[in-house]
Amino acid sequence: MHIKDNFNDIKDLIIAEAKKCHRNPDDIQLIAVSKKQTDQKIMSAIQLGAQSFGENYIQEAKQKIEVVERMVQEQNLPKPSWHFIGHLQRNKAKYAVRYFDWIHSVDSLALMEEIDRCAQKRNKCQKILIQVSTGEIQKSGIPPEELVSMMQCGIHLKNISICGLMVMPPYAQEPENSRPYFKKLAQLLNQIRAKFPDNPDHPLNHLSMGMTGDYLVAIQEGATFLRVGTAIFGKRL
Repeated sequence: MHIKDNFNDIKDLIIAEAKKCHRNPDDIQLIAVSKKQTDQKIMSAIQLGAQSFGENYIQEAKQKIEVVERMVQEQNLPKPSWHFIGHLQRNKAKYAVRYFDWIHSVDSLALMEEIDRCAQKRNKCQKILIQVSTGEIQKSGIPPEELVSMMQCGIHLKNISICGLMVMPPYAQEPENSRPYFKKLAQLLNQIRAKFPDNPDHPLNHLSMGMTGDYLVAIQEGATFLRVGTAIFGKRL
């Protein structure tokens, strides 16, 4: 299948699943994960109406974003939104702040503070999500029990906006295996919203969860950002 068929099919599935769950499809944003994909494939997706793209690696993304945005400008197309969804090292934070509208994978207080410093230098308020650990040793993320203390520090930083939470469940062939992680993340978001209510600088209204294999389950559990790559673009290079 071509990107056009893939993209349209996924959009239709998202709309249908959202309606089944009595959710507004407009509250769910599809992020086309474009890591290891060509500039031309990304442009094809933009021409089809894709508005948001996710990248995992700073070095790859820097050049890609510059090329794609130049092509977008030449073709008079809407500028896409860029989301950093991979593990971010503190020494690369300045590049993430420069190139990305959203950083989904903030997994420590030290990284959050570094992002704030870099954003201050650029006179920018950087939108971030806090990545929550699933308990796996190899996965990034903060332990759930540290979430409140991280929020208490984060709300005093002037150049970040904490917009919600992100999780990456362990890989599983069965989509249902991801449900407990999605459900837990939604519960954690409700808990911190109760503790930090009505703060316009930190709206806490997003859940980044769900990928190619389990995004329909993620919709059922309240996802607002779906990170889908292979189902749109096919296998990576």
